[in-house]
Order: sequence, then structure tokens, then C-alpha cells
Amino acid sequence: MPATHDLLAVPSARRAAIERIAGELVRGRTVVLSTHVNADGDGCGSEAALARLLRGMGLVPRIVNPTPWPNLFRFLLGPDLAEHSADGVRGLAGADLLVVLDISDVSRLGPLAESVRRLTVPRLVIDHHVAHDEPAGDILFSDIAACATGELVFDFAQVLGLSITPAIATALYVAMLTDTGGFRFSNTSPRCHAVAGQLLAAGVEPETIYRRVYQSVPVGRLHLLREVLGSLEHDPAIGLAWVSLDAGVMERHGVLTEDMDGIVEHPRSIAGTRLALFFRDLGHDRVKVSFRSTGGVDANVLARQFGGGGHAKASGALVAGSLADVRARVVDAARAYLKAVPAA
Repeated sequence: MPATHDLLAVPSARRAAIERIAGELVRGRTVVLSTHVNADGDGCGSEAALARLLRGMGLVPRIVNPTPWPNLFRFLLGPDLAEHSADGVRGLAGADLLVVLDISDVSRLGPLAESVRRLTVPRLVIDHHVAHDEPAGDILFSDIAACATGELVFDFAQVLGLSITPAIATALYVAMLTDTGGFRFSNTSPRCHAVAGQLLAAGVEPETIYRRVYQSVPVGRLHLLREVLGSLEHDPAIGLAWVSLDAGVMERHGVLTEDMDGIVEHPRSIAGTRLALFFRDLGHDRVKVSFRSTGGVDANVLARQFGGGGHAKASGALVAGSLADVRARVVDAARAYLKAVPAA
């Protein structure tokens, strides 16, 4: 059994990538940080932690996301950090450097994507997703073995000898907690737990964080969940389950995109389910599809058939078409894929 210090050792490839990034971090430079549309706990936590680490190095961080910072994770900003997402592409002006976190595909920057493509300043990427054809930067620090982008930001601090304050530790803990499903998913490695232990020692209060992240939902989410679960369909013969959300339901219940997190886990929790799908009608012939798998089923393989991507166990895609049309096409493809993948 490896000792804790062995688990915390930074792999040589990660160390080399961090040292390359460090060469771009010149004191006094303005560094814009960004992440994907509808940022999740890993994106927000990694940004909040890295912003504070960079400030401690004498740089000037500026958070500019393609969509507003989620209310659920606003506590990670604290009084010392502000976000400039409302500035849109104007927020990129004056940047000496761009760091994009938790993205393997530049298109996931949404309305910022084209402006990022045109930037002439160094563009860095810190990410743990499967590589995509068009990354958001030229200098990559990426490792799919990491449980979350937050783990890579922790390594950044370790290699450069930076102090991890309680605020930084909390942000990194949220990043790892949420991307591992509360340390339940298969990406929860021994190293992930070892890093989490270091963050607890640095001042994280786990009960407080759990309440903020998982026990602070608006009542509208429960009403919406009741409606979503009413759409449940299940094919036990091949281990497929799916739920759907019509356009306008979110507005009716007064919930936000961030309140969708975790809904797809309900169909995945059905005994014998190997693949779960969540279809969300965004209107204007666009449907967001979330893919979640178990065992040897690779959700990313299926998501990529529809122009999406992500992880083996958790992926997503934005598909053109009506809800009924997209659902029929994806469910048919899922059935065909599952029939070709032997059950464990």
C-alpha cells in the first residue's frame, strides 16, 4: 500500500507541464481565467483557487466566464475575488495571458470562443478531459488520470511551492467533491483522497461544504424533479434509462441551469442500469443531452457520435432538433451501442 507522501508525489509529466506554464507567469501580468459555459463546481473551484494562487505570485487575475458565475458556488469568490463575466468579450481586453480551466474544446467557451481563437497572447489550458481536436490554448497541462481539474491546480501549487490558504483549500475541495460525485464515482482514486486529506488539514470544513453544495437547493428544484421523474422511461433488457425536461419548465419553477446538476443520477441509480440519459429542451431546436454510464460502458464514445464529449462515465452533447427527434435518435444509438458492449 503506497504511503501518503508517495500518493502526493506529482507525476513527472505534470511537473514538466507546470514548469512550462510557470515560465509564462511574469510578475505584474494580467491573467484572465475562464471556464466552460454554465460552470460547475470543478470549473468554479479551480478558477477561485488559481486566482488566489496567482495573486500570491504577484500577478493580477481576472475571472471572465462565458456565462454568469452560478449562485450555488458564489461563496467560493468571497470578498476578495470578483468576476467579470458580465463584461463578455470586453473582459478579455488587456490580458497578457489567458488560462482556460476544465475544457478540452474551445467551443465550450460559448460566446467567448471566437474571441479566444483570435487572441495573440499566450493561451494556457489546465484540464482533465479527453483531448479534443481544437483545445482552447497552445500550452496544455492536461491529464485524464486526475479526478478533477482541481487536483491539477493543487499540483500547480505543490510544484511551485505556493501556500494553500483555507480559502484556496475550500475551492479545491469543492472542485474535487463535485466532480467525483461526493467521492463516489470511479474517478475517485487513492490520490484523490490523499489530496482531499491535505485540503482538510489546510482548513476545509467538510460538513459546511456539504451543506452549501448539496443541501441548499431552492424548493423549485424539488417541484422540477417531481416533473422530470414523471418522464422516466426504462429499458431493463439492455440497462438503459432516460428522463426528459420540456422547454419552459425551468422558468415555471423558477430554477436555474445550475439546479440541473445531479438529475441524471436518478435514472442511473436504477438497479441494472448501464447508461442513463437526461434530455433537456433548450428551445429553438436545441437539446442538451447528458450521458452517465456505469461499468464498462463509455459514455464519451456515445456523446462523440452527437458532437459532444467528456469523460468515460460522464459526458454531454448539444444536439440540433426537437426534443422528440433528438430523444429518438439518441435512444436508438444508445440501444445499438449497449447491445455491442457486453454486460459485466
